[in-house]
Amino acid sequence: MHPTKAYAALSHNKPLAPFQIERRDLGAHDVFIDIAYCGICHSDIHQARDEWGGATFPMVPGHEIVGTVKAVGSHVKKFKVGDSVGVGCMLDACRTCGSCEQGLEQYCQTHTVYTYNSTELDGKTPTYGGYSSQIMVNEDFVLRIAPGLPLDRVAPLLCAGITTYSPLKHWKVGKGQKVAIAGLGGLGHVAVKIAVALGAEVTVLSTSDSKRNDALKLGATHFINTKEPIIQKNYFDFILSTVTAADALNQYTELLKRDATMVVVGLPGKPVELNVGSLIMGRRQIAGSLIGGIAETQEMLDFCAEHHILADIERISMDSVNEAFEEILKGNVHYRFVIDMKTL
Repeated sequence: MHPTKAYAALSHNKPLAPFQIERRDLGAHDVFIDIAYCGICHSDIHQARDEWGGATFPMVPGHEIVGTVKAVGSHVKKFKVGDSVGVGCMLDACRTCGSCEQGLEQYCQTHTVYTYNSTELDGKTPTYGGYSSQIMVNEDFVLRIAPGLPLDRVAPLLCAGITTYSPLKHWKVGKGQKVAIAGLGGLGHVAVKIAVALGAEVTVLSTSDSKRNDALKLGATHFINTKEPIIQKNYFDFILSTVTAADALNQYTELLKRDATMVVVGLPGKPVELNVGSLIMGRRQIAGSLIGGIAETQEMLDFCAEHHILADIERISMDSVNEAFEEILKGNVHYRFVIDMKTL
């Protein structure tokens, strides 16, 4: 076993604090990674504070992990010592169900092994995430990062990037389409960059006029303050909602063209009451999307490297993580906090 420094939530109502975990011994198909940076996703806060229920403690959050290969198992073929690599939201899956066979491990019908607050395939060994100095991962769930990229700015792509890329690709967003991105935060700012690179005409929907200039700098063509009367009804071919405000979804639905789709990737904290009439009258659709499978996540990383897409970040020290959580809740981050693991 490998003693590993980490930061953990010991209960839902206590701040994160230094903690030591044990990483397993190197297996034949394992990649041992020195973690350089880990992004802070809003879901880290939800889970560390047990706001979604089902949290297990101690919990080491973090699923936007980048670093360098420290060692590889005897049968590893895909990676070598010194490679720049990433680890996202999953560490394994059953690999045999229908979803896994289609490369959709995130929808595994048996057991998706999430990077933290989950268990290994044995159903009992807890998983600990990237707020730590090192991690052991099966090579099939390790992502390759193109040489020369700034790893700190790549880190958020392992969640924010794939969470937005997957629905944009699945619903075939592309040139000539009018696309709205609702919310300009950690997910939304990456979504804008990806949608622009796919050739769409992008509009940002936000409740804050302070986001207008940033939206345009990121590549959006238009900006709409949704607190003001909106005239763009029946306008968009596709809307990607990254916000968690339940009451916003009905407002966005009316902006869709007939037969158009809104995909929700921001998980509201309460049940949503939908105005079904606006769906029926326009034959509109609302769908949800999780992350992406491993193959699609690698595709996303390669696409972002090709199009020079990186996250906009603020780098912080490990001992600032609790303050960072509070700043995220206030919306005071542009647009992703990333922990420098040299400070652990």
